[in-house]
Amino acid sequence: MTTFLDTLLNGLALGAVYALVALGFVVIFKASGVLNFAHGSLLLLGGYLVAVLHEDLGFAGALAVAVLATAAVAGALDRLLLQRGDPDPKAAHVQTIVTIGVDIVLLTDLARRIGGDLLTLGDPWGDAVTGLGPVTVADSRLAAIVVSAVVIGTVFALFRFTPWGLSLRAAAEDVEAAALMGVRLTRVRMLAWCLAGALAALAAVFLAAFPAPGLERTTGQIALKAFPAAILGGMASPPGALAGSLIIGLTEALVAGYQSELHVLGEGFGDVAPYAVMVVVLLVRPTGLFGAKGAVRV
Repeated sequence: MTTFLDTLLNGLALGAVYALVALGFVVIFKASGVLNFAHGSLLLLGGYLVAVLHEDLGFAGALAVAVLATAAVAGALDRLLLQRGDPDPKAAHVQTIVTIGVDIVLLTDLARRIGGDLLTLGDPWGDAVTGLGPVTVADSRLAAIVVSAVVIGTVFALFRFTPWGLSLRAAAEDVEAAALMGVRLTRVRMLAWCLAGALAALAAVFLAAFPAPGLERTTGQIALKAFPAAILGGMASPPGALAGSLIIGLTEALVAGYQSELHVLGEGFGDVAPYAVMVVVLLVRPTGLFGAKGAVRV
């Protein structure tokens, strides 16, 4: 039972962090129809900035600068590069391909700067642990759950109660109708990219915190585990991103915690388990858990 509870807490913490990344995928897709494959490099950028700035600015100051800088880079990527192409929403696949090139450029430069080092982010939790009954859990895991819950709740409130959220939902439903009603689509999608960048930078802190050894040049690849979470829940559904992330996080933690019992599936099954879950769910619900079937008039 202790092993199960420990695995459950780790799974919830992983799912909470994945939700920050998956929510970024979903927000960008809702606003622009683009699958942002540069999300992993934006995450690594945010973590790298915290790592190099925390000694001078302190952890809180470095995190604030990293979040703002990553948001600005993401917004500039959309405004200065993607939006300069074909504005037709049907051309979103071309912009998606552009994000692959951007990802390669950013990852190459950041990997060169990081090299083979493990960078510490100076987070206040360190390697501290807390005992919860029979379970011992890292403080960074508890912080990940609390902070992610607050941030995700705030983002959902933005969707529901702000003019930007209303404009985003209107644009996601019908771009042409939203434009005719006066919605400034360029501003809506640029702010969506900025929000996604900020969420990625925040997620980097928890992905590099204890029990992880630190930030390394491959940390950005962890964002790929949040991609099946977004697809699992439905690419246009923020609640789906949250549900999908929790499922993926729990799956990864359970496979890692019971690896000895699952040895027949292979030692590397934990790396492919999120994608296996995604495939199984999509076989039953091709639009994802919260995806809606589109109606087409002919």
